[in-house]
This record gives sequence, C-alpha cells and structure tokens, in this order.
Amino acid sequence: MNIHEYQAKQLLAKFGVAVPNGKVAYTAPEAEAVAKYLGGPVWVVKAQIHAGGRGKGGGVKVVKSVEDVRDTANQMLGMQLVTHQTGPQGREVKRVYVEQGCDIARELYLSFLIDRATSRITAMASTEGGMDIEEVAAKTPEKILKVSIDPVTGMQPFHARQLAFGLGLEGKQVGSAVKLMLAMYNAFNALDASLIEINPLVVTGAGEVMALDAKMNFDDNALFRQKEVSELRDEDEEDPAELEAAKHDLNYIKLDGNIGCMVNGAGLAMATMDIIKLYGGAPANFLDVGGGATKERVTTAFKLILSDANVEGILVNIFGGIMRCDVIADGVVAAAREVSLNVPLVVRLEGTNVDLGKKILAESGLPIVSADDLGDAAQKVVRAVKEAQ
Repeated sequence: MNIHEYQAKQLLAKFGVAVPNGKVAYTAPEAEAVAKYLGGPVWVVKAQIHAGGRGKGGGVKVVKSVEDVRDTANQMLGMQLVTHQTGPQGREVKRVYVEQGCDIARELYLSFLIDRATSRITAMASTEGGMDIEEVAAKTPEKILKVSIDPVTGMQPFHARQLAFGLGLEGKQVGSAVKLMLAMYNAFNALDASLIEINPLVVTGAGEVMALDAKMNFDDNALFRQKEVSELRDEDEEDPAELEAAKHDLNYIKLDGNIGCMVNGAGLAMATMDIIKLYGGAPANFLDVGGGATKERVTTAFKLILSDANVEGILVNIFGGIMRCDVIADGVVAAAREVSLNVPLVVRLEGTNVDLGKKILAESGLPIVSADDLGDAAQKVVRAVKEAQ
C-alpha cells in the first residue's frame, strides 16, 4: 500500500523526523489560506499523486507570493499529471500540498527498505540527492552507501554516523542526521513499512538535516494491525481492477501485454508469464487465484482479466494440488458464458481431478483449446492471438 507525500511526512514527524511545515489543500482558496497560515516569503506547491517524477512533469512549483500559491494550485488541481511512473494517461491531481520554502545547501538521498538477499532492513544513502536512485546505481554505483541492520540489535547510532560521515556531513549536521535516521528506522519498524524513501534529504543553510520529500510503502499483510495507516488509503490512486481483486482475495496486477493469465500460485504465475515472453507474447496481468479458490472466485478472476480492453487471448494454467481442476473448469465455463467470450482461450490443467476438469471443458460447447503442458499452452495462446490480429 502507498500513501501521499503529505501523509508520509505527517507519520514521520510523529517519530521525530524533521520535515518542513506544510498542509494539504483540495481547492485553490484552501491553498491560499494555507500559504497565509504558514507565512512566506517562499512556498512550494506540490501535486499529490502516487507517482514519482512529479517535478519533471510540472507537479512541483516554487512560488513567492500568496497569489501565486492560489494560481498555481488552481492550475494543478484537476490536471492530468504525466510522469515516467504514471504512463501516458497520467493521474488526475485532486489535492496539493503547500509547504514552506527551505534554505537548501545540499541535496542527498536516504532510504530504508527490505533487502531480500540478507533478510534485513537496509539503510541506503547517496550524495546524489534529487536524482533517480536507479540512474545513480547504473552510472555511479560507488556513490551508493549501504548499511545492513541486524534485527537483534536494531539500528544503532554508529550505523547512522557511518552513513553521515559517508555523505560528507560534518559538525552539527552529523548529530541532526543521526537523529533523523534513527527516527526513520523506528518508524519503519513500528508502521510495518516496506520502504521509506527521502529524495531529496536536504542539509539546510543552518546545518539541519531535513526530509524535503517522503515516500512510504507498507506491507499489505500487516495492515490488519495498522489501523492508522489503513485509514490513509486513497482508492482513487489505485487500479480499480486491483481493488476489486483484493475484495475477493485475488492477487492481481495489471501489466502492459495482451495475453491474460490465470494461474494458481505466485511462482507458477511468474513462470507462466516468463514462458509467454519466451514464445513471443506479452502477459497482460499477474493473477494468482490461490490454492483454495472457489468457483465464484475463479469466475471473478476471469471477469477481471476480460475487463482489460488490451486482452486478446487468455491462458489458464492450473496445477491442482490443493486447488481442484474441476472447480477451475466450472469457474472458467461459467465466466466464459457470462461475459460472452470473444478471445482465444487456452487451458492447461494438471493435478487433482484433472480428467473431470478436462471433461467439463470439453462438454461445455465453448471454443476452449486444451494444452498438454505449459510450453504447449504458451505456444498455442501466442499463435492464436497472432492469427486473430
């Protein structure tokens, strides 16, 4: 789960992370009132969407009068902000964050994330603040500092000092950075975060270290115990199909291809997408129906796939261990009839009740293509889509 920048800053501030003063506004008059409340002489107006690269897309403006705050907010609100993370369709701006200007002496980068290689929380920092960290990693990897934190001891002051010295901080800047880093680590743990990214982390002219931007992601599996975080969810920023999938305990992520996938098990779903690519196709989604899916859940999954206008073919790949092949077959047939299937459908079943499942498909009267194995299924669906184009 993601949240907006202003929400992340509100959470981090509660743990002692230094952030500039600011407030959210939903209308231009509200933005003007916030600017008057904060005082000048410089303000920053930031569009609030769940995507990076807002500054390059015109979603971050520095202004020097209350009137300019109002006018800038009026221009941003309602606009379709396009960044490298939104895709060409962009995202509608429904709120802006008005923040006091900051005397920036240096821009740095700082994040805390889960390092799956070490199974530890890792702090990552760089002197190249304000840049995409992926670009820094590709061009100048030596400028990225990493500290892996033992979960037994947690983050200690010496970890933070190691990063601070590596960033070239000195004097009072070091103490300010240590305080901020320890506070970020505490927030990461307490809120079940999966990522906290500060880009840029700034050193002010007065020597204070401050989070000028903030991005936070959370572990969905821990939201049941994070009521405060759950209440920050903005469903307008999430894909409607993914929201619908979550209501039915389906793991669905929309992709850019044209071959819909319905699979049981995350690993098998990944392998299915890989083999579709291997044979010249492109998966339209990741969809894991889980090990104990019902006929109704399978029907919903099928409808989700077909709700994507880009889908030109569907591959159902089921290995029935806990999942029964006849249940999948019933769901596929029911969904295909309900939505008037008009794209090629290839089904590969293996495992529990496989013969019964294949019988249900064969006797359905629907134009379903059976496959012997995963490679056969991928080749058949890719070929069928190309022939239908």
